[in-house]
Amino acid sequence: MAVIALVGNPNVGKSIFFNYLTGNYVDVSNFPGTTVDISSGKLGEHLIIDTPGVYGISSFNDEEKVTKKVVLDADMVINVVDANNLDRDLFLTLQLLDMGKPMVIALNMIDEAEKNGREIDIEELSSLLGVDVIPTIAVKKIGLAKVKRALNSFKIGKLDQKLLKDIQSIKTTKKPSIQEGILLLEEDPEMLKKYRISSRNLREEYYLYRRERVNEICSKVINDISNWKRGRSFSEKLNYLLIHPVYGFIILIVILAVVYTFVGKLVSGYVVDFTEGYLMEELILPGLIKLASKWITPQSLIGNLMLGEFGFFTLTIKYLIGLLLPLVVSFFFVMSLMEDSGYLPRVAVLLDKHLSKIGLNGKGIIPIILGFGCVTMATITTRILGTQKERTIATILLAISIPCSAQMAVILGLLSSLGGYYITIYILTMIFIFIIIGKLTSLLLPGKSNPLLLDLPNLRFPKMKNVFKKTYYKTLGFLQDALPLFTIGAMLIGGLNYFNILDRFQSYLSPLTVNWLKLPKETANIFIMGLIRRDFGTAGLISLTLTPEQTLISLVTITLFVPCIASIMVILKERGIFTGIITILLSISIAFFTGGLLASLVL
Repeated sequence: MAVIALVGNPNVGKSIFFNYLTGNYVDVSNFPGTTVDISSGKLGEHLIIDTPGVYGISSFNDEEKVTKKVVLDADMVINVVDANNLDRDLFLTLQLLDMGKPMVIALNMIDEAEKNGREIDIEELSSLLGVDVIPTIAVKKIGLAKVKRALNSFKIGKLDQKLLKDIQSIKTTKKPSIQEGILLLEEDPEMLKKYRISSRNLREEYYLYRRERVNEICSKVINDISNWKRGRSFSEKLNYLLIHPVYGFIILIVILAVVYTFVGKLVSGYVVDFTEGYLMEELILPGLIKLASKWITPQSLIGNLMLGEFGFFTLTIKYLIGLLLPLVVSFFFVMSLMEDSGYLPRVAVLLDKHLSKIGLNGKGIIPIILGFGCVTMATITTRILGTQKERTIATILLAISIPCSAQMAVILGLLSSLGGYYITIYILTMIFIFIIIGKLTSLLLPGKSNPLLLDLPNLRFPKMKNVFKKTYYKTLGFLQDALPLFTIGAMLIGGLNYFNILDRFQSYLSPLTVNWLKLPKETANIFIMGLIRRDFGTAGLISLTLTPEQTLISLVTITLFVPCIASIMVILKERGIFTGIITILLSISIAFFTGGLLASLVL
């Protein structure tokens, strides 16, 4: 069985090639010794391994380490290259060629390069590199079949004679292979240790040499129509505005306002009124309860768990399907639109300077934004951050100050009924807590943050097929995750209520809920439910009679409260038990402290 590594820079479309080649036979696993997941799948007798997006193969971060190990063990390489950024992507291509790996190059997004006035002589490029170069448009499935057919005709490219001589001159007890020799020349830390060789401080020299070779190749194969001839395209003008320090923020605020209007006003108002108020309460639930009552006595324990105030039908089904589902669908739809358009990386560039003040670079905004979709998955995506310090800061911020889509949707719905004054207080409070937590963790945690190195994908109009598909699968994942936890939560609260234990909890927590937060003692229920899922607790606020001030205090406190069980488990796995426990304790402490402080100010 031949092992084929799929390698390329970030955002070059590798996942489309991988899905095309492997179909549904995909396995995702954690690469040993790292926090990086890799996907693998079969194509006939071939094993295809999709590597993380990298700019080079070395040992300077987990992604590079994983890609290096996969490439060294692979029999062949498919190198996916962005035609728009050939001068950037060829740096990795030449490193792969220098390692003597049989390979084929998929020159992707060739249509966008042509739109941007870039003509590439593909035959000349193939001749200079010594391997097949296949033009592709992956999103339209153009050229993918040619790449698949090329799997039986991989070639070893033209090897650089200077590098071969330099490898021969390396003094070691055991002669390295070409692959390991290239890494030795570039002073890969792991390779130096393996061969017990001291650094000669020549890494920069070899990098510059490769850059000169890339520039020479590009000068022969690229024909750029200059901007003064063709003018700046609409995409270029829009890209300039999106990352502009003033206009970019104005656009971001407008986009957030549109999202709020769509999710917080339209969906939470009209759609939820229909799904929860009419569809569930008037049509579905009465029939279900009447049918279930034929076999279940409402006053019994089972009847209480299924049909009581906190029952499966009366709480779980009503909240999950009637209230949360339309809100979650709308939120995932908006997030998918922003992802597919290429807007999210531009938000990272826009906010880089500001995030650096709390120990993150602009890339940190990506897991934070994704956290508004799902904190659990966002915690996993903190792996894209370059240092342990950055990953820990982002994890703590996600756990404490970022509400997931389900919770955020309910928050938007409740806030929209309070008015602009309370909305402003809520937003300013959450921003203040976010900044304070970030600043303190940045000061207390050892280590440094990396500067922002981020590839900006081309702006494009979202493909609605992709948007709907993402929305569907994210919503399905939410339901699969939330249904069992909501059921457990409803059963737990229902059981406590049946045995009159809930009243005791309310009494025990009254010093916090009544005296400190100045809320009704029944508010203790939302924190008990919040231990199962924060959005479950937030949804519980709907059944309480609260003043606008009390609603505001409740929303701030439950937002800062511990994330769902799934998020807690991922935090413990990703950051370790010690950091996980500290994060949970911090979340509870900050939630009640902030809520009480806010209560003393507004009540």
